[in-house]
Amino acid sequence: MSRVNEITREKWILSVFPEWGTWLNEEIDAEEVPAGQVAMWWLGCTGIWIKTEKGTNIAVDLWFGSGKRTQKNKEMDKYHQMRNMTGGRMTQPNLRAAPVVYDPFAVTQVDAVLSTHYHNDHIDPFFAAAVLKNCPGEPPFIGPKKSVERWLEWGVPEERCKVVAPGSVVKVNDVEIVALDSFDRTCLVTVDKSISGICPTDMDEKAVNYLIKTPAGNIYHSGDSHYSIYYAKHGKDHRIDVAFGSYGENPVGCQDKMTSVDILRMAEALKTKVVIPIHYDVWSNFKADPAEILKLYNFKKHVLDYRFKPFIWDVGGKFLYPQDKDTFQYHYRRGFEDCFTDEPNVPFRSIL
Repeated sequence: MSRVNEITREKWILSVFPEWGTWLNEEIDAEEVPAGQVAMWWLGCTGIWIKTEKGTNIAVDLWFGSGKRTQKNKEMDKYHQMRNMTGGRMTQPNLRAAPVVYDPFAVTQVDAVLSTHYHNDHIDPFFAAAVLKNCPGEPPFIGPKKSVERWLEWGVPEERCKVVAPGSVVKVNDVEIVALDSFDRTCLVTVDKSISGICPTDMDEKAVNYLIKTPAGNIYHSGDSHYSIYYAKHGKDHRIDVAFGSYGENPVGCQDKMTSVDILRMAEALKTKVVIPIHYDVWSNFKADPAEILKLYNFKKHVLDYRFKPFIWDVGGKFLYPQDKDTFQYHYRRGFEDCFTDEPNVPFRSIL
């Protein structure tokens, strides 16, 4: 450590952030996925890293930015989506509440970068820059039209970008990516003009959900979708093994995240085997306790004959499917597996 008179704010930032350093990067790189399994890691918000048994890496909605950083701006921009949605003016207190657990600039291998939509917490310039600099094989950047426009603005080459809409299918090694309808009504009212009385028709250009088909199971990523009865159509048309849903505690006057009821209804409609809530971790003003989902699940599972199970994750944790399909809650590795490999260095055993 430098002497205190040599320490600067910049040295502090470089020494501390990202909070996990390259720990998770190293874990993902070293993971050898067993045959018949697919590995997933939650990188915060709706960011999911998927790795198949053949080593195909798919990154969905990775984001390494921050929320509010100052209270000097008292109002949201005139046409901010949350102002459009709620009619409120005051700047929302959405501070980032979860750490950055992955170092984007230490990425070594990814086979496709996916974005469900173009909101800032679902598409990332830092990761885009690092992929272009670090990753071999020219992995594609896949997303709806508005996400691709954002990548192009940042300088991602056009030939690396792939626009998808509901019905699009993209093959990446042993993975098939199917774009499906989004139900993100907040994204639908992300505009820069008044749309009062106007019915928007550009959802498919703004947002998609994904079905990511792997040899070990099919993964449904719903982005920021709200609840929709059309989930039942997706569940009818596709086999879904693991489904991710954006969950949160909505402030009064705002409907931006699915509730615990919505998460269970989504899982039932999709006919998924496992449902995993995400997004509740990251925004301080939408923080929610996923234990509520477990309580409601246990209250209703018999009377409604639920055929799925919820899984409650922690950011930075790994989920292996189907190995972990009957696990209800994640816990970080506790360590000390090698205790008493050596004799403890203590004065006498009774101190233990």
